[in-house]
Amino acid sequence: MDAHEIRNAYLDFLERNGHALITRAPLIPRGDTSTLFNGSGMQALLPYLLGEEHPDGRRLTDSQPCVRAQDIEDVGDNRHTTFFEMLGNWSLGDYFKETQIRQFFTFLVDIVGLDPERISVTCFIGDPANGIPRDDEAASIWASVFAERGVSNGIAEIGSQADGDARGVRPGERIFFYDGGENWWSRGGSLEGTPIGDPCGPDSEVFYDFGPEYQDPSYGLAHPASDGGRFMEIGNQVFMQYRRREDGSFEELARRNVDFGGGLERIAAAAIDSDDVFRISLLWPIVERLQELTGKRYEDETAAMRIIADHLRGATFLAVDGVRPSNKEQGYVMRRLLRRAIRLALSLDLHENFFGEIVPVIAGLYADDYPEVAAARDEVVAVLVKEEQSFRRTLGAGLQMVQGYAGRVMTGHDVFRLSDTNGFPKELTIEEAGRLGIEVAPDWETEFAAALAEQRARSRGATHLGAAGLPGGDTA
Repeated sequence: MDAHEIRNAYLDFLERNGHALITRAPLIPRGDTSTLFNGSGMQALLPYLLGEEHPDGRRLTDSQPCVRAQDIEDVGDNRHTTFFEMLGNWSLGDYFKETQIRQFFTFLVDIVGLDPERISVTCFIGDPANGIPRDDEAASIWASVFAERGVSNGIAEIGSQADGDARGVRPGERIFFYDGGENWWSRGGSLEGTPIGDPCGPDSEVFYDFGPEYQDPSYGLAHPASDGGRFMEIGNQVFMQYRRREDGSFEELARRNVDFGGGLERIAAAAIDSDDVFRISLLWPIVERLQELTGKRYEDETAAMRIIADHLRGATFLAVDGVRPSNKEQGYVMRRLLRRAIRLALSLDLHENFFGEIVPVIAGLYADDYPEVAAARDEVVAVLVKEEQSFRRTLGAGLQMVQGYAGRVMTGHDVFRLSDTNGFPKELTIEEAGRLGIEVAPDWETEFAAALAEQRARSRGATHLGAAGLPGGDTA
């Protein structure tokens, strides 16, 4: 199954299991200023997970496009993207662990066709100090599910990621217990960081095993929570059954919820048994077009083509949802994505405008499933091409100036000068310096911030002097 088929099969499967199909949320959160983007499937549903009644009932499903700008530096490897789709389903006080675990496993094995021998799972090891027991319920359900398919179901108590890096996986093990840093969900990111009053709980993550040969030994021994490459997380089932009290302790919720999120791109990669998500049907056509335009092979320019494909896909969806390039908030992130793509295009000898060649390919990949993408296609192309043309006028000069620091140490004041005078983004300056082997002062960020503050102070002083120094306070 390709990614398009997996998405539609998932939504159809959940609808047949009594879930209402809800419309995706826009990438820009509504009424939530705490974050720039919807970075997970559950973000728009948080009020209902906190107790509000959803108009479509207690069983919901969707496929939610997401942006995580914090992953931008990781893009270029085989699995990280700033834009991705999260397959989601929720139970708002309806079913709980048994139904959730079984329905996701059934989807992966019987519908997508994944080999159950290649699936491993993790559960919460418990926290006696906070009165939270080990999640033996979830582990027992998983043990039964695997046994019914004739698959080994051995249990390992790992604890932390570091413990796993040293211990590794042993024959027959398929269910792994980890601590609150790995298998606990809260908006604070861990058990210790759980905000007062928030729903929270143990989670059970699902991993696809590509095999021992995919493990990078520099990360230690292979285990599901390792960063080594053998295991890829493809889904996370959050069992919201606790709330944190004012005194920091935890109490059971009267209404327990399930929040499930599965990475469409990663499930699609597992379906074709490729650890490279850029080879799936939602990304590979973009890479193929880049190969045609550049005459270069993906195998030789892997990181650059991955970054360009990801960043333009993300920028396209942001534009569909109304974001425009600017120097603040969402527009700043969008501009950074576009400018990184342009800079890397130069490394592929793409010196002419190319957004107009790539964006229609991206729009075509989503037109059938997201009609708003097809409707906005021409406007999106125009917006992105305009930004490309504008930035190209300053890019060449900026790159030459960075090259001029060869053999010297670049300071924060140098980085600021390139940004302030030449409009060259500080992130691109640092990236280009790294690419060219130019040393950057360790405290460059502190110096940059000081120079920026000094410039703003001068600007405020000039504005005040102008207003006071003209007759009648005229600032014309």
